[in-house]
Amino acid sequence: MRQAVKTLIREGKGAIEQKTPMLGLWQTIGENFYPERADFIYKRTDGEEFADHLYSSYPIIARRDLGNSLSSMLRRDNWFKIRTDQTEEDIPGLEWLDRATEVQRKIMYSRGSGFVRATKEGDHDFAAFGQCAVSLQLNHLRNGLLYQCWHLRDLAWNEGPGGEVESVYRQWKPTASQLMRIFPKTVDQKVVKKAQKNPNCTINCMHIVVPSEHFDGEDFNTPFVSIYVDTENDTELEVVGLGYQMYIIPRWQTVSGSPYAYSPATVAALPDARLIQAMTQTLLEAGEKFTNPPLLGVQEALRGELDLMAGGVTWVDREYDERLGEVLRPLSQDRGGMPLGMEMQAGVREMIAEAFYLNKLSLPVNPGDMTAYEVSERIKEFVRQTLPIFEPMEMEYNGRLCEATFDLLMSTGAFGSPQDIPEELRGADVQFKFSSPIQEAVDRDKGQKFLEMKGLLREAVEIDQMAVARIDIDGAFEDALNGVGVPAKWLNDDNETEEARNEIMAKQAAMMAMEQGMEQGVEAV
Repeated sequence: MRQAVKTLIREGKGAIEQKTPMLGLWQTIGENFYPERADFIYKRTDGEEFADHLYSSYPIIARRDLGNSLSSMLRRDNWFKIRTDQTEEDIPGLEWLDRATEVQRKIMYSRGSGFVRATKEGDHDFAAFGQCAVSLQLNHLRNGLLYQCWHLRDLAWNEGPGGEVESVYRQWKPTASQLMRIFPKTVDQKVVKKAQKNPNCTINCMHIVVPSEHFDGEDFNTPFVSIYVDTENDTELEVVGLGYQMYIIPRWQTVSGSPYAYSPATVAALPDARLIQAMTQTLLEAGEKFTNPPLLGVQEALRGELDLMAGGVTWVDREYDERLGEVLRPLSQDRGGMPLGMEMQAGVREMIAEAFYLNKLSLPVNPGDMTAYEVSERIKEFVRQTLPIFEPMEMEYNGRLCEATFDLLMSTGAFGSPQDIPEELRGADVQFKFSSPIQEAVDRDKGQKFLEMKGLLREAVEIDQMAVARIDIDGAFEDALNGVGVPAKWLNDDNETEEARNEIMAKQAAMMAMEQGMEQGVEAV
């Protein structure tokens, strides 16, 4: 094994060791909000019950609703478009970008890509723990993409000088037979012998992705290097260059001094989650006492065991005088605390729902009698409330996923020949425009402002006919069309627009000439 690989293994083990304190916090968060994922400090056996330690399911439901809303609001329908850093693209450029968008979308959502599964798992990790780890690579047949979501327990990472995730280290325990299929030429002979005896035995491995300058001794001419190592047998399995960072690790809320993020939802809701479990347990015990109250009986008057089941018989001494009181009666209790306990529990539920932004995820309702100004103000308020949720998701999560996918597809020729790219797009930086409730609200506000401008212009023209010269009608109309989401193929380019205008003007001139000829004929008659 090369010395550079040994150095990276030591760095990876050190990063994993430094991450150990985070496992306790993630375990606590998982037990309260995400019990399916609460196996950070111990290994769960198949068939084990997830939430047998909880009395209320509301914290789990709140996390579930937030995790599900991320995909339903940020990755629904045609949720991204490929654009460039140029302020304006002409029609051929927009058409090529739209075709590339459709190609990327079809590949991402193909049957074997695993995109939906990986992002669904990642959404719930993001909601509960404030981060997730999704990998992107070609599948083993190299005929499609493969997305996978990994357990945060198995990964560690370091930040680069700019604060971005740079080096990623993943612990990996494949079976001996899997390792032989993936790396048939470089697998150690000890693994082959183990596979012959027990194909399902696991082998301790590590996957490392670091910037190429961190790998001393070889120049890969790529930004990153991917290294698979059998740490159990000190064997290099694969060392190849990568043109992109294959691990996409979006982070919600970071804290200076730590490469790991936090979920503001679970940080705020964790005390209430503990409180609602204790309150629910107390209310359950109190309710059980009221429905099945403890009994007070006369010891010498009762004969044998009490049978309190339906149809049961309890024998009483025949000489007991019931005038002294009932031989068996329920113990009186004060039920005055039950309504107060239920109100307190409802208040805690509201706090948990607010911590998970569940009261801010719905679009403002337009009752129909609102003015344009009122609609605009409601949209602005919705943007202010939901921006802390969607902004990190769009930039850190969806943005990195789409950029890495575009880079990989571009390197494999999925978009066709580079010669087919319009000249004005060559060398431009690719940027992704996402369709989200925030973006939709901002874009559609342009259409609303266009209608407001139309009303103002109508009033101004009554005073001054030349007021129309103040407005760039073409530019305003184009922004309004883009804001409401009109596809580029519905629009004419500059040449087609000029031809259409000339044709319209020619028809108008012919019509005016015909009208003038008819007027002259009438005058002659």
